[in-house]
Amino acid sequence: MICCAPQRTSWRVEVAKAILFTGGSVFDGTAFLAPGTSVLVSGGKVAAVGADLDPGGADVVDLAGGTLLPGFQDAHVHPVFGGMQLLGCDLSEAETAQEYLAIVAGFAAANPDLDWITGGGWGMTAFPGGIPTAAQLDPVSGGRPVILTNRDGHGAWVNSRAMELAGITRDTLDPADGRIERDAAGEPVGMLQEGAMNLVRHLIPADTDEDRYRGLLAAQDYLLSLGITGWQDAIIGSGFGDADAATAYHQAASAGTLRADVVGALWWQRHEGLEQLPGLLHRREHDGRDGFRLTSVKMMLDGVAENHTAAMLDPYLDGHGCATHNSGLDFIDPAELPRYVTALDQAGFQVHFHALGDRAVRNALNAVAAARAAHTGSPGRTIRHHLAHLQVVHPADIARFAELGATANIQPLWATAEEQMTELTIPFLGERRAAWQYPFRGLAASGAHLAAGSDWPVSSPNPLLGIHVAVNRSTPDSADTPFLPDQAIPLATALAAYTSGTATVNGVDGQAGRIRPGYQASFAVTDADLAAIGDHEICAAAVTQTWVRGELAYRND
Repeated sequence: MICCAPQRTSWRVEVAKAILFTGGSVFDGTAFLAPGTSVLVSGGKVAAVGADLDPGGADVVDLAGGTLLPGFQDAHVHPVFGGMQLLGCDLSEAETAQEYLAIVAGFAAANPDLDWITGGGWGMTAFPGGIPTAAQLDPVSGGRPVILTNRDGHGAWVNSRAMELAGITRDTLDPADGRIERDAAGEPVGMLQEGAMNLVRHLIPADTDEDRYRGLLAAQDYLLSLGITGWQDAIIGSGFGDADAATAYHQAASAGTLRADVVGALWWQRHEGLEQLPGLLHRREHDGRDGFRLTSVKMMLDGVAENHTAAMLDPYLDGHGCATHNSGLDFIDPAELPRYVTALDQAGFQVHFHALGDRAVRNALNAVAAARAAHTGSPGRTIRHHLAHLQVVHPADIARFAELGATANIQPLWATAEEQMTELTIPFLGERRAAWQYPFRGLAASGAHLAAGSDWPVSSPNPLLGIHVAVNRSTPDSADTPFLPDQAIPLATALAAYTSGTATVNGVDGQAGRIRPGYQASFAVTDADLAAIGDHEICAAAVTQTWVRGELAYRND
């Protein structure tokens, strides 16, 4: 899904002492303001909001009939990994197996000195059953080992040389947290699911600090071009491989090149317990930098539905609609999870859950409930724990989000009737559970707090595209077949999730995410009047300017 992605253009910084934004619509983070509203900025902050503001000696920015919004914020994204993918063997712009193989062949030819070919961004729908094979990769890899992560980050395509180096044979057992895909004879085919990826990943030459720094800058450039001025990096630590994105943020903060406000979610080691808490506390205290705060902990509870590793209350179905014995994976012991979350809450950490299946969602909510119950004597506690992805939510759990003060961290782009949904998901969930997917309207109507993110590079980080899908439950390419349209949300609700909603999750409410006097003058400007265009035209809008604390950080000329 790449429609309407703004052109990637380098940003530049231009500073003005006072700036008046006028001549367009204004969305303040919760609602559109009255026509004719202008916004005056001074010293990097909003000074006044209203009609007939006197510009005085301020520079005037003519919105030209477009829209001024708070800078978008992404509640779940992997910028360092995404930026490195942009600089590596990037398959994200292709769609078919043939296109993927051509990119790999071209990358191999252009980089003869690399010992390994690494990258990712391929989609499961390009292959029968979502399973690519080593036999496809072998002819284009020049005999070098290859590992390519798929778009959702939960599986990897490897060639025969990589499996040979890793010692993966028919006798290799599946790890407890993953699966080696095999043919009918039991031979590995070249697809590694979840934790099985680590059988190969530990062999890859480690990324350098400079690699990660270059990736972060490439990602920041791209995200700024989409109007994104803050985010929560959903993995800081050794969640996948040995990379730690914190080093890139440290370097950027020291060099003055980190433009965004960033919260880092420290990775919770799934096979460990509370013995890791002192290390997390140490990192929070010592590894943060200006503009980069390590105040969240990422707990990955399950996998994804497409490969049947998302944790479900009832088993998956087989290809004939019959129940199997597989109900997905719990990466963290559900019996221990409440104790862990209660301890993290007590230590002042926000918990950022990866929860796709209805069992994972319930386990996360139960853990939040335990933490809330343990601190009933502290009514002032405002830690905003959040559950990301929420593909399948049992109807009985919808109201619990608001009751527990748990944020629903939604990834709207996934709520569409694309092939991955219709071919690899719905048949194995069944009609009843398939109707529980991505219940955005139900959550909003129940009073749940919404934040929004992309999970880029899993899917496009373009907020306007995500908002289009949240409002229409379809992309322009699938407009005739909206996915569970009763779960669509109004435009203002979607915009709020991407601005003030995520600002609250990231702990910068009161500073960012709204256009109000005293708030940061971090804005996105679109070329369309979002208050006036039709819902099916949202994706046609594009960001033309991005401002960070009163400085022009991106302009599409």
